Amino acid sequence: MITKLKNLGPGLLFAGAAIGVSHLVQSTRAGASFGFGLIWALLLVNIFKYPFFQFGPRYATATGESLLDGYKKLGTPVLIAFFILNVATIFTLQAGVTIVTAGLASTLFGEFSSIQIGSKIISSTEIWTAIILFLCFALLIIGKYKLLDKLMKVIVITLTISTLTAVIMAISNNNHPYNFSQILPKAPIEIGFLIAFMGWMPAPLDVSIWQSLWTVKKVEDNIEYTPKSALFDFNIGYLSTIIIGLGFLILGALVMFNSGETFSDSANVFSSQLINMYTQNLGSWAYIIIGIAAFTTMFSTTLTTLDASPRAMSRASQLLYKKETPLNYKFWIVILTIGTIGVFLFLASEMGLLIKIVTIISFITAPFYAITNYILICSKHTPKAWRPTLGLHILSLLGIVFLIGFSIWFLTTL
Repeated sequence: MITKLKNLGPGLLFAGAAIGVSHLVQSTRAGASFGFGLIWALLLVNIFKYPFFQFGPRYATATGESLLDGYKKLGTPVLIAFFILNVATIFTLQAGVTIVTAGLASTLFGEFSSIQIGSKIISSTEIWTAIILFLCFALLIIGKYKLLDKLMKVIVITLTISTLTAVIMAISNNNHPYNFSQILPKAPIEIGFLIAFMGWMPAPLDVSIWQSLWTVKKVEDNIEYTPKSALFDFNIGYLSTIIIGLGFLILGALVMFNSGETFSDSANVFSSQLINMYTQNLGSWAYIIIGIAAFTTMFSTTLTTLDASPRAMSRASQLLYKKETPLNYKFWIVILTIGTIGVFLFLASEMGLLIKIVTIISFITAPFYAITNYILICSKHTPKAWRPTLGLHILSLLGIVFLIGFSIWFLTTL
């Protein structure tokens, strides 16, 4: 058991990447808007997405290569499809998570005075965006994977403790009866929210590729990281995302449901509303607890996504060019950092719309990743000993039907 705990790494990186906008923003809003009524959606989407995320570390430790290498073996068009989808979403994805982090930093640590450059006024949130991005950039360039691995253990533990503490306190302060009636949204706006909620819950399915890349790196650094230890590591990380997702939904339901509060689409205003709502309802003690939980949630996501997207694009570029290419990790992390700042300069006031667009795209592209991962893990490219069990086969097929069905349902309500 001690060895298994020491080997934890990629699973916690998965948790760090997953526990972000889907939890702090979407789960809190689900609780605030529907009470406990969307618990079914949170649990169902986690169950049906589980196999496709798990196939990442399963394939990586069984073969010693990432899912992207497997995509290449399935055919170059599959890898090209990934490349196009990723280019279309990496900037908005990074912007979506970083803008929330910046809004929280501005609320918790203080605002900067606005700066005018020509006709453009740079706000406090945009300044914090640049600071956070360059801090994450420096941590990754200087410390590389090993520092990220160590940092995430501390961050996930801090996040879990602070979130559970807030939930326990909210339950102890609640004087209203609990209503666990489950709700199936019917209005187009509500259906749109449901799809967006599930789109990033616990994370977009392309995070399975990130998980496989981190796993390959972990195997290179630690020969004791076997398929069994990788699956144990992943299950710990996955379970933590479910628990913390439920935690934020419960907090939203207990503290904000029927409060009459309308959340702003501005990152800075939303962050202030979030922290102040908890403080007003739970007491001044909640400021530091919720502040730590919220900021560590978003900082971990910003850090891991800034590492993973360039890592994935770099590997995909290498496989497509079949030779050394200047499109390496450093190239992509620089491009992603600059591109994200560019998105902020034009869309900082549209956080809600930005997150909604990205999460919906994540959900309707999920069947591609689910089907591709399933075909790969069942193919000749995966050793027989590590292909799915009968139970995992059945869950995978049900998951594919679920993801396709909900995507069609959403598209037909537009």
